[in-house]
Amino acid sequence: MTIPVFDGHNDFLLRLLRDPERRAETWLQGSAEGHLDLPRMRAGGFAGGFFAIYVPSPADPADAALDARMDAPPYDLALPAPVAPEWALPVALAMAGHLHWMERAAAGAFRLVRSAAEIRDGLACGVIAGVLHLEGAEAIGPDLASLEAFHAMGLRSLGPVWSRPNAFGHGVPFRCPGDPDTGPGLTPAGERLVRECNRLRILIDLSHLNAAGVDAVARLSDAPLVATHSNAHAVTPSTRNLTDRQLRMIADSGGLVGLNFAKVFLRPDGRQSPATDWTPLLRHLDHLIALLGEDHVGFGSDFDGAKVPEVIGDVTGLPALQAALARHGYDRPLMEKLCHRNWITVLERTWGA
Repeated sequence: MTIPVFDGHNDFLLRLLRDPERRAETWLQGSAEGHLDLPRMRAGGFAGGFFAIYVPSPADPADAALDARMDAPPYDLALPAPVAPEWALPVALAMAGHLHWMERAAAGAFRLVRSAAEIRDGLACGVIAGVLHLEGAEAIGPDLASLEAFHAMGLRSLGPVWSRPNAFGHGVPFRCPGDPDTGPGLTPAGERLVRECNRLRILIDLSHLNAAGVDAVARLSDAPLVATHSNAHAVTPSTRNLTDRQLRMIADSGGLVGLNFAKVFLRPDGRQSPATDWTPLLRHLDHLIALLGEDHVGFGSDFDGAKVPEVIGDVTGLPALQAALARHGYDRPLMEKLCHRNWITVLERTWGA
């Protein structure tokens, strides 16, 4: 029987933002586009996950141009310019509105959750759980004036930066091969943001932070360290992946790493166009489990935000993933931890029961 999967990261809201007129069709009817929709989530055993609010840069380069450069390592992509809070806030509010609409439109099949207990309830009764996550905190503003309002809307997870710099800190550029030690970390505003997230019990996501930023969060935060969608630098030397030193820090905090399905962060060669089997994903999982322990690894697919291995395809490939893990020698108790138990445990420790 398929094990329900709780997932640490997806960009489905970005699809709705880019085509709001078709959001009912995109969410409710199902299609061959993208990786996620309600029918495919139910078919694939998707029990819930973090739904990211990511504010695109006004002048984002064309996806095709980025794909070509990221498929020919070595590469070092220039980051977009910072995004002003007055640009980011209305976009973030629109995406939060889409997530609230998804709950209403799903008529009981999907729930915006604010506690680990609600995720457990959803698992018990077959209701998909959605967590509101900010991937880059530009919409909050350096005075943190909007943080309480987003928390009231359901915000329970926040990454201070997406890779571009902002008022809170510096992220990693997209570079392969490369090391995540790429410059300064959190700003004073970023340090205040960490403390306020601790007070409100909002999870702080390390994914996209550079090494100095990760070190700063580890020094300041009283919560488990979590990287919602990152992989092992020892297997794929991308700046977006975590070094063994960082993995040990996360393990020492009782935190978690969600395995990212993006081919550029899985494949040892850092490429995304060649057909990709289970081998690189299994290598990363083996390494993460060896460094973190089996209680501190989960999934952070990056569905609808990345090119994933063809053997997964989309969310309906989650049962095939579990079959591959079983063939690799993972037993059912370990797979249950990877699929949802570890996420729920770290969320209980972060949010409270």
